[in-house]
Amino acid sequence: MLMLSCPWCGPRSEEEYACGGEGHIVRPVNSAAMDDAAWGDYVFMRSNQKGVFFERWRHAHGCGRWFNLARDTLSHEILAVYRVGDDKPELPG
Repeated sequence: MLMLSCPWCGPRSEEEYACGGEGHIVRPVNSAAMDDAAWGDYVFMRSNQKGVFFERWRHAHGCGRWFNLARDTLSHEILAVYRVGDDKPELPG
């Protein structure tokens, strides 16, 4: 089980959170003008890489706020937790 640290509430068990997928995905400005293939890429295609991955999470059974975290998908080590809207943090290594 992961221990995640909400930026507002502090450390809590993973059971209190809901994962929202890859972080830093920006909605296209003119989505009405996109063709089906481009819209499908935006909605479904994600990097899904090994190693450091930036995710967004919601403290569903707490304050209800969204936040981002950087997690190593191989070790599940949490490398950084930061608020939505903040830039990706500089990570060691």
